[in-house]
Amino acid sequence: MGERPESKRGADGKRYDPERLFLPPDDDLAPNRPGETLRARLDASRNGRVRLVLARLLGRRPVEDGWRGALAAEQLVGTALDGLAAGGWEVVHSIVLPGDAVISHLLIGPGGVFCVEAEQVRAARVEVGRDGAPGAAGERRPCPYVRRARHSAARSSLVLSRGCGFLVTVRPVLVLVGAKDVEVAGSLEDVRVLREREVSTLGTLGGVLHPDRVDRIHTVARDRRVWLRA
Repeated sequence: MGERPESKRGADGKRYDPERLFLPPDDDLAPNRPGETLRARLDASRNGRVRLVLARLLGRRPVEDGWRGALAAEQLVGTALDGLAAGGWEVVHSIVLPGDAVISHLLIGPGGVFCVEAEQVRAARVEVGRDGAPGAAGERRPCPYVRRARHSAARSSLVLSRGCGFLVTVRPVLVLVGAKDVEVAGSLEDVRVLREREVSTLGTLGGVLHPDRVDRIHTVARDRRVWLRA
């Protein structure tokens, strides 16, 4: 695939990609808010308030409670990522992939491209292993957050490389929301693990992508149609 022209500068000095001008509004993911997909699920839920309260009284945890917790985590992380815009970073939130998988946040900027997955955890102390996933220390059945972050980053790299016409490396980032103490195995080198208050440190990274390349990748990433082939 041949590389497409890089973005140009308008009269105001800002970069723009000509293809962005022709992106149909219904296919533009840029307006997505953090947790957009989870909001839609909650709005479409058939369980009324009375049924939710009854389920809780019976000791059951409605799936909606999990969605609300995940939504709060995505909103918190998404707001922090949006705050990096002044440093030349772009963010696309809530990217839906075939099979109903969702990429929480895609961060694109001077330091590269990152697939950022926000996960709410209840344990105060969390251990993250090389091939495992976070969970309370000693927990036998932790959720596979690490593997999921790797998989989402790999799919994103494939889609963006195909759409841009050049190799786009996407690195996985796992943000553990609510964890007070996180211990990461030294062998875990491919996944960056952060707590919510550390998200802003991503904005200090640089020296990887030229601003024009950032603009090109963002233009492709915000097009809903390119993700349909993920």
